[in-house]
Amino acid sequence: MADSTALALVSQPSSSALAPAAQRAQEYFRAAQAENTRRAYASDWKHFSAWCRAAGQGSLPAAPETVVLYLSTLAETAKAGTLTRRISAISQAHQAADLETPTAHLMVRKLMAGIRRRKGTAQTGKRPLATADLRALCAPLDSRRILDVRDRALLLVGFAGAFRRSELVGLDVTDLEFNRDGLIVNVRRSKTDQEGQGRRVGIPYGSSPATCPVRALEAWLAVLGADDGPLFRAVNRHGQLAGRRLTAQSVALVIKRLAARAGMEAGDLAGHSLRAGLATAAAAAGVPERAIMAQTGHRSLGTLRKYIREGSLFLDNAAAKVGL
Repeated sequence: MADSTALALVSQPSSSALAPAAQRAQEYFRAAQAENTRRAYASDWKHFSAWCRAAGQGSLPAAPETVVLYLSTLAETAKAGTLTRRISAISQAHQAADLETPTAHLMVRKLMAGIRRRKGTAQTGKRPLATADLRALCAPLDSRRILDVRDRALLLVGFAGAFRRSELVGLDVTDLEFNRDGLIVNVRRSKTDQEGQGRRVGIPYGSSPATCPVRALEAWLAVLGADDGPLFRAVNRHGQLAGRRLTAQSVALVIKRLAARAGMEAGDLAGHSLRAGLATAAAAAGVPERAIMAQTGHRSLGTLRKYIREGSLFLDNAAAKVGL
C-alpha cells in the first residue's frame, strides 16, 4: 500500500518542468514495498472495510473499539498470524492518510495478548520434501518431454539452492555461472533483500545423474536455447515452450502434480517444501547450521532452527543415549 499522502504531494507539481521528477518520485514511493506486500495489505484492508460497512462502523478513521470487535470476530476462525497481518494493514492505511492509528491503543494490544495466549502462535508449515521424496518425484520424468525436463530442473535446482519460490521463478538465464565444481546462481533480489544487494549460491554436481541439479539445468538450457530472459518458463498443454516466466504459484502446482503422480499425499506440500526440505535434510545429515544458513540465505538463526528442528530430532537425541 503506497503512502497516499506522499503521492498526493508530488502528483501535481507547481511547474510542468517538474512533472518527470514527480512521476519518478511516485514510482519510488511504490517501490518502497514489495508488490506482494502491497497486494496483501490491499486485500486485508478491503476485508476490514467490508466488515466495517456491514457492522455500521467507520473504517477510516477507525476507533480502537471497532478494531477490537473486528479482531474478536475474526479470531473465531483465523490464526493469530492472520490477525497480526490485518492489524498491520489497518495501521498502514491510517498512517498513509496521516491519521492516528487505532491499532496502537492499549485495548487492541491487550486483546491480541489474550488471543495469543488462548489460541497459541504456532505456525503450521508446509511439509518439507525429503531427499527420498525428491527422487520419487523425479523418477517418472521423461527426458524426451519438454515439460518433464523443465520440472526436473525446477525441482532439483529449487531444492539444492534452498530457494524461495519467488527467487526460483525470478531467475534469468544470465544469473547462471557454470564451472568445474558445478553452478553459481546469482540471486539478484529476495524477500529479505529488498534493496537488491544480491547473493551468490553454489550448487554442486550431484552424485547421481538422475537427481543432479547441475545436469538437470544443463538439459533444460539445451531445450530452452536462450542466452537471456526468464530461466523457468511456461509450457502449454501441447508441450510447447512459451515465453512467459513461471509464477511463484506455479512452483507449488508443479510439486503437487508430481506428488499426486507419484502416489504421495500432496495436500501439505507447496513451493516452500523445497527450501524447507534442503534445510531439514542437511540438518539430519549433520551439516553445521552456519553452512545451512549460507545456502538458504537466512539471517536469523532462530528462523532457520524452525526449519531444521524436525530434521534434528534424532541427532544427539537424549533418549537415544540412555540405553533404552
